[in-house]
Amino acid sequence: MRTEVVVNANAALFARDPRLVQRVREAAGGQSRVSVTTSLEELSALARELRSAEVERVVLCGGDGSFMAGVTALAAAGPGHLPELVFAPGGTVATVARNLGQRLGLLETVARATDPRAHAWCKEHPCLRVVEAEGRSRLGFIFGTGLVARFFRRYYAGQTRGYAAAARIVARVFVSSFTGGDYARSVLDPLPSVVEVEGQRLAPEAYSLIVSSVVRNLGLHMLVTHRAAEDPERPHLVLSPLGPGALGPQAPRVLAGLPLRGSGGFDGLVRHFSVTFPEPDGPYVLDGDLFGSRRVEVSAGPRLKLALFA
Repeated sequence: MRTEVVVNANAALFARDPRLVQRVREAAGGQSRVSVTTSLEELSALARELRSAEVERVVLCGGDGSFMAGVTALAAAGPGHLPELVFAPGGTVATVARNLGQRLGLLETVARATDPRAHAWCKEHPCLRVVEAEGRSRLGFIFGTGLVARFFRRYYAGQTRGYAAAARIVARVFVSSFTGGDYARSVLDPLPSVVEVEGQRLAPEAYSLIVSSVVRNLGLHMLVTHRAAEDPERPHLVLSPLGPGALGPQAPRVLAGLPLRGSGGFDGLVRHFSVTFPEPDGPYVLDGDLFGSRRVEVSAGPRLKLALFA
C-alpha cells in the first residue's frame, strides 16, 4: 500500500517545535514520503498530485482544522473514492481524532501507518458537508455557531491553548450564567439567525446554540450531539434559543449526554439544514476553525475510510 504523509507546519505542535517535522520523517523510517505544507494553496496542489498518483493511504498530521482542510482538499482534487485516511494528532486538543478512535500520539501514529507490517483497524465514518452562499465547500466533523463561535473567539484571543484553557472558559461561563453576568451573556446570548431544517423554517429568529456533528464528544466531554453518527446520512442537529440563565445551568445534562430542555429548541437527525445570518460574515466554526458567510447549508458528506492503529 502506497502511503504518503502530509504535515501542516502551522499546526500547534509543529509551530511550537519546527524540529518535529524531522522527527516525523524519522518515524516514517524512509517507508513513505513526508510532504510539508504551509498554506491551503500548497495543500490543494499536493492533494491533486496524490489523487492523480492514486495514493492508497494518506496520513494527515495536525489538529482538527488540519484534518478538515486535508479531507476537503483531497475530495476537491478529483472524483471517485478518497484514499484511506489516518489522522495523526499534532494539534492542541485532537478532539476529532480521539472521537474516531485514534489513541496513539503523533509519532507513534506515523510510525504504525507507514510500517507495512503494522495491523490497521479500518472503518467507515460519516462527515459533514458545509457549503457557503459564496460557493465555498468544506468537509468536516463538527459544525457550530452561536455560543460555539463566540467560545472559539474567546479561546483564540487568549494567551494559552489546550484543554485547560478551554475548561477555564467553560467554567467561567457556567458560573456567570447563574448570576446573569456579562461574561455568560457575551457567549450565551442568542445570535440572530434563521434556521431551515429540510426546507421548513423554524420559528425562533435567534439561537444561543446551533451545533451539528458526526462525533459525540465536542470536547471536554460535552456530549451535545449524543446521537452523532447514528445514521451516516443524517447528522445530529441540536438548536436552542434559550438565554444564559436557562442554558448555562444545563451543562450537567450535556456532560451526561442528555438532551437540552426548554421550548423552541430542536434535537434530531436531519438530512440537511441551513443557517442564514443578517450580516454577510455570520460566524460559524468547523472543526475549531472560524469562518464567516451570509448563509451556510449543512448536510452529510461522503463516508470516509479511516485506518486506526493500537
